[in-house]
Amino acid sequence: MRSFAPLVLSLLGATAAVHAADAETADAADANANVITLTTDTFDEFVKEHPLVLAEFYAPWCGHCKALAPKYEEAATELKSKDIPLVKVDCTEEEELCRTYEVDGYPTLKVFRGADSHKPYAGARKTDAIVSYMTKQSMPAVSNVNEDNLEEFKALDKITIIGYVASDDKTSNKSFTTFAESQRDNYLFAASNDAALAKAEGVKQPSIVLYKDFDEKKAVYDGKLEDEAILEWVKTASTPLVGELGPETYSKYMAAGIPLAYIFAETAEEREQFADEFRPIAEKHRGAINIVTLDAKLFGAHAGNLNLEPEKFPAFAIQETAKNAKYPYDQTKKLEVKEVGKFIKNVLDGKVEPSIKSEPIPETQEGSVTVVVGRNYQEVVIDNEKDVLVEFYAPWCGHCKALAPKYDELAALYADVPELNEKVTIAKIDATANDVPDSITGFPTIKIYPAGAKDSPIEYAGSRTVEDLVSFIKENGKYQVDGLAEGAKKPEQGGDVTSSAAKAAETASDEEGHDEL
Repeated sequence: MRSFAPLVLSLLGATAAVHAADAETADAADANANVITLTTDTFDEFVKEHPLVLAEFYAPWCGHCKALAPKYEEAATELKSKDIPLVKVDCTEEEELCRTYEVDGYPTLKVFRGADSHKPYAGARKTDAIVSYMTKQSMPAVSNVNEDNLEEFKALDKITIIGYVASDDKTSNKSFTTFAESQRDNYLFAASNDAALAKAEGVKQPSIVLYKDFDEKKAVYDGKLEDEAILEWVKTASTPLVGELGPETYSKYMAAGIPLAYIFAETAEEREQFADEFRPIAEKHRGAINIVTLDAKLFGAHAGNLNLEPEKFPAFAIQETAKNAKYPYDQTKKLEVKEVGKFIKNVLDGKVEPSIKSEPIPETQEGSVTVVVGRNYQEVVIDNEKDVLVEFYAPWCGHCKALAPKYDELAALYADVPELNEKVTIAKIDATANDVPDSITGFPTIKIYPAGAKDSPIEYAGSRTVEDLVSFIKENGKYQVDGLAEGAKKPEQGGDVTSSAAKAAETASDEEGHDEL
């Protein structure tokens, strides 16, 4: 767990200690616990009396809540000295209160600034992440630093950012403050207009310095003070040259917008050794690729998602996250830094073809639904002038099985009429056996790729009936084809176009939804 240096009063604007108030307003609290239990009767009064509160809305039976509990308690212990209370509300007991704050899942964490001002907690569910996030929330968007408190401010978090700007440079001061306000949930910001302090830190005014407790310890930005440029620099400078990939860092790396290189290793010693060896390569390609180590014992199964052979470690692969392109390194070769470095450069230079996991391309298409695989995905879905509806499914998915007869019936509306078949394709792909460039988080996922706008697919979110799917294709496809009006043969008895087989399958699946990955 990372500990934080005590905050000085001038930075925090500290309020009176909360311990006595806790005892008065939260009579349900455990006297020995630092997380305060609140009820409908005590919640509003408590948050009104405290300028900043983190609240967890939970259910006792919730597994994720149980996993969070010890981390939440540890964070509460650390934040107690900073006068930032952490509270919890049992939604099985306080249903009305939880409805008031639109709690629709457990645990839900919200940051309160009084009873009328609240927002979702946007940090990771880890002790140090909670402490870091709430520390940022407790401080102004931009704190003032001087020679006396500079070092203490640097030590407040893993990463701190200070703008050294002259007091009469109003444009630069405004730009830095605007940027800091937009990123205050993510970083701690401070500013100094002292030219002597800037000189002591080795920078000229205006400059921005990012201090960190890893790698080269600090990075300097002296370019134009424009939001996009500063943010791009901050993202790069704040990312470790060779980081450790885990649940709390995965989303950040995925959102970075550059390729991610994975080093799978089974022991901490191996990972540390590889991190040291690959650091010069990471420095050379900084901003073009991120390199991380991964605990192969805990997350080795992810190797299969990168088209590596699972359980054969150490291993290396690159993933171009924006396109989901995968470049596994030959596992018959030893992970020698020099050779892997050449491989990284060749991938970045476009000299390596991506690996594609794919079933064999069907020799013939049986049935009305076009079966797509990894190796013909581009041809069937993207490189044509047709509106293409694609179902991404998994063979084990119950909802996919329930949809199958209706999806077959939908496909027949278009496949059996030549003038419609020329404009619309109804397709499906087993997303567990084939690589797809799309982000799929649950099954089934249905998307339409309109002709002329293949890079902007639209995901279907309606009910899974033939009629609604037809309407979706008509409304979102380029040709606005109405499969029912122009080509379908409705049942002689009239009524719903859904077949009896489809209805039987629908009955077997009581409620619509996604089978999660």
